[in-house]
Amino acid sequence: MIPAVMPTYSRAKMSFVKGEGSWLIDEDGRRFLDLGGGIAVTALGHAHPALVKVLQDQAGQLWHTSNLYNIPAQQALAEKLREATFADTMFFTNSGAEAMECAIKMARKYWSAKGHPERNKIITFTGSFHGRTIATISAAGSEKLTDGFGPLVEGFINLEAGDHDALREAMDDTIAAFVVEPVQGEGGIIPLPDACLKGLRDMCDETGALMVLDEIQCGMGRTGKLFAHEWSGVTPDIMAVAKGIGNGFPLGACLATEEAAAGMVAGSHGSTYGGNPLACAVGSAVVDLVNDATFLTEVGRKAGLLRQKLEGLVASHPEIFELVRGSGLMIGVKCKVPNGDVVAAGYDQELLTVPGGDNVIRLLPALTISEEELAEAVERLDKAATALEEAS
Repeated sequence: MIPAVMPTYSRAKMSFVKGEGSWLIDEDGRRFLDLGGGIAVTALGHAHPALVKVLQDQAGQLWHTSNLYNIPAQQALAEKLREATFADTMFFTNSGAEAMECAIKMARKYWSAKGHPERNKIITFTGSFHGRTIATISAAGSEKLTDGFGPLVEGFINLEAGDHDALREAMDDTIAAFVVEPVQGEGGIIPLPDACLKGLRDMCDETGALMVLDEIQCGMGRTGKLFAHEWSGVTPDIMAVAKGIGNGFPLGACLATEEAAAGMVAGSHGSTYGGNPLACAVGSAVVDLVNDATFLTEVGRKAGLLRQKLEGLVASHPEIFELVRGSGLMIGVKCKVPNGDVVAAGYDQELLTVPGGDNVIRLLPALTISEEELAEAVERLDKAATALEEAS
């Protein structure tokens, strides 16, 4: 008999009932050090007191009205993001996939509104992940995501990231936009070199194509800047964000320049729940806490410490680990044994990591994690690796 909850997930046999900062507590009272962060979502840790208070205060006033009416909390969050980013305007969603759907629609509507509906193709890159809607799996093109879900949405061209010759060959007067993750998350924590992002920006400037960034996983302070593209100095035309912006409360946003959003007029897009008072109250508090120079500098400092410790770990276990890569507190450790075995061995040490593409384990801790907790995490990962060595 099929379970009441549809069996679409391969879940670990654990259930958590409470969270405290960088720790999750299961039904038996065991405390797990969380380096997964709900897949880069709980950027400020579990049950952050400031966010708990904001949510409780808003819950006692107003939960939902729909976007038939003005929403002051939505306007306040939009103004904060406008001040902090390249964006002139934004559309609020409940998830990253919805933010990407908006980005795709906006890129196509931009050209249609300019009288060029034939410019509707979008270039994406191998190893990417943009969500699990029909449009976003069509964009990524991975057989793992698309198998059995055809026919797929047309209009996407999937190329190897960094192959500028192939990009230039693909460029013609049907290309509306590029979609790229500055750091691929699901693909295995693979940062796109700054030179590549700059090259893509130059190509967009030359051809008029829009640059669409997916910062759903790498944004909101994860790399030590508010958004990862800031390291390269490029400015996108459209950007999708989610995950960390709500710290666990469902919230996403599609940010855009005034020019890129010119075709998005009343009735062109919508959402019943998107940007409701509860979500935006939390999101506004998250932005206040994360968009702080001292906070982001501290993220970078802790990331350096963790990277150093992990390099030592890899050197100590050459049969288990291959290399470390990533940006800020978005780190991938590539494994020589199956990454699922390393994740499982971590469970035995009450340590939570996340598997990713290219046989990596992803380390996506709360940006508020302490030095002591980072040291404890690496020690537990060391014990997990030792157990795997002894079992082989």
